[in-house]
Amino acid sequence: MTRSPAEAVAPTGVAVPATKAARHQLIAETLVRHSVASQTVLAELLAERGVTVSQGTLSRDLDELGAVRIRSADGLVYALPGEGGDRTPKAAEPPGAAYERLARIAGETLVAAASSANVIVLRTPPGAAQYLASAVDHSELPSVLGCVAGDDTVLVVAAHPDGGQALARMFLDMAGSPRPTDQGSTTHTEETQT
Repeated sequence: MTRSPAEAVAPTGVAVPATKAARHQLIAETLVRHSVASQTVLAELLAERGVTVSQGTLSRDLDELGAVRIRSADGLVYALPGEGGDRTPKAAEPPGAAYERLARIAGETLVAAASSANVIVLRTPPGAAQYLASAVDHSELPSVLGCVAGDDTVLVVAAHPDGGQALARMFLDMAGSPRPTDQGSTTHTEETQT
């Protein structure tokens, strides 16, 4: 396979275009997942994902992203302002925190799951789909290529061509055991089509 010099391929097999926006996203993801004490370490982590960047460019990128150095358990590390209303810079999450957050949010919002081949449809109460989809995206599950959210529905695409049913079951298990409703059915249901 021939690749354009304008794109890198991360170890996950995802092509990363050589754009400023893609580089900024990769830097943000790296700072959230790793305690980064220096620009040298950050440059090495980016290189592992197929992106080579000069120290000058990296310095400008960190400034444009609003990165600051804060004290954490690992010493001084780079952090980005928080999302939403809380703009307080936060250090990297401990390993497993994103998965735990996904499990908590799935338990709070998942109403039903259905699958077909490598596509999973997750149902939520109105207005909660983007919240759940954001948690799925931030968890970086290797079995998930990506997701798209509407108002009350999240469409998840499994990495494996036949991975939909297993992923639907995983989301349901993550959300906890089925809870009875007034009608005697369950709030967490599984519908699969093969």
